[in-house]
Amino acid sequence: MSRFSTSIIMLLGALTLGYAQDRPQDVPEDAPKDSVEFKQTYGLRVGADLSRLVLSFTDENYQGLELVGDYRLTQKLYIAAEIGNEEKTQTEELDNIALYDFTTSGSYIKAGIDWNTYQNWYGMNNVITIGGRYAFSSFSQTLNDYVIYNSDRFFNEDGFLPGAQPNEEFSGLNASWLEFVLGVKAELFANIYLAVSARLGFLLTNKEAERFPNLWIPGFNRVTDGSNFGVGYNYSISYFIPLYKKAKKKKKEETEGSEPQE
Repeated sequence: MSRFSTSIIMLLGALTLGYAQDRPQDVPEDAPKDSVEFKQTYGLRVGADLSRLVLSFTDENYQGLELVGDYRLTQKLYIAAEIGNEEKTQTEELDNIALYDFTTSGSYIKAGIDWNTYQNWYGMNNVITIGGRYAFSSFSQTLNDYVIYNSDRFFNEDGFLPGAQPNEEFSGLNASWLEFVLGVKAELFANIYLAVSARLGFLLTNKEAERFPNLWIPGFNRVTDGSNFGVGYNYSISYFIPLYKKAKKKKKEETEGSEPQE
């Protein structure tokens, strides 16, 4: 719940900062109303996920990096992608006894589209998007240590019997999923954007080892037993690289100061 609350606060804060920075630009009074041209900037936005960088420094059991990018095709439509690498070590316990701990390490790529639903004032470049991704992850898992569950504990009253094959690696694993994305990007400074997104994934394929299931997938996060759904988020900072501008005539019926529709 705390992560959800933080995401909502970040979303509202990012949009507020972007709105405070950009103001509607006044059109000269002597300009012909039917011939005013609005030049909209098109280009490539690239950056990195801040949350994974922070976790890499604060959590000794995690290392990760995600690069993000999008390219504006039309006024509303963007193609978007993320590529990353993660390594995470986790421990599962029962009655304060460590049953097993494992390390998952691998890379992933996500590609899809974002659709801007936010109506900017002229001169603003903030976006509130809904979108989708197809994602694929390739990874390995190492079962570092484990114990054998025994309910009567006849041979070991204080715990369970240790496993016979520690540090066993399971490689060649992979998974694919579809991802629904809801996000906000706000321009903090010239061409510098802060973004927040929430993600809901649905597993399509999940190749597992025979002796150990995939409990955590890079890019997808925790795998829940009996469910194909997973959730995630990211907080990213990116830089917009302007490539060209596309002019649009302002229609007479449009509200003055609002961005023309495409």
